Amino acid sequence: MINTNLATRPFYNDTAVRLWIAVLAVVVIAASIFNVTRLTSYSHDDTTQARQAIQDEERAAALRARATQLRASVNTTQMDAAAIEASQANELIDRRTFSWTELFNHFEETLPAEVRITSVRQRSGDTAGTGILITIVARSVDDVYEFTEKLKATHAFSDLLVRDETMDETTNQLSAAIEGSYRPAAAQGGAAAALAPEEQKPVEPPADAKPEAAPAPNARPASPARDTSGTPRGAR
Repeated sequence: MINTNLATRPFYNDTAVRLWIAVLAVVVIAASIFNVTRLTSYSHDDTTQARQAIQDEERAAALRARATQLRASVNTTQMDAAAIEASQANELIDRRTFSWTELFNHFEETLPAEVRITSVRQRSGDTAGTGILITIVARSVDDVYEFTEKLKATHAFSDLLVRDETMDETTNQLSAAIEGSYRPAAAQGGAAAALAPEEQKPVEPPADAKPEAAPAPNARPASPARDTSGTPRGAR
């Protein structure tokens, strides 16, 4: 015989279900609060950045207007005239401080026998040094090459370029122009660098020199002789 009461309500674990629903609700509410907070923060940052961008654009526009105003107020004619005057003043200073004697001393030391200098001109505007234009007459191309190599060896001439080579059939002579930069200070520096190793060499003694005899380490000076008679030497 079955004693089960079919009219009774079956047992359900409602507590666990309610707990999970509560946890899920808390998670949803926390996520919603986080999203709202981040959205508000991003909106505030976007507004701040937009305001900063507008201020930067206004400042840039003001600076461009100021630059345009300054450019309009500048007199380009006066600036060009001032630049020309400064260039002329620098050229006069260079010519005044230029030593022609030292230059011709270099020519005297390096000029080959078959080469003759017809003119020397100084050029301005050379950033590497003083511009020099040398016009020469030589017997052959080899003589011109020898002259340029000797000039380079002095360290005072650089960037040498041979141009305008013309052979005179009547005199059988070659005329050419040598263009380059001249710096006397570089020649002095090169000469000092060449002499430095020689000055640092140790001085060797002559081959026939005899070494000096060193004093004995334990030698003592001789003591004066004593008079055992008790009488002074001057009284005898």
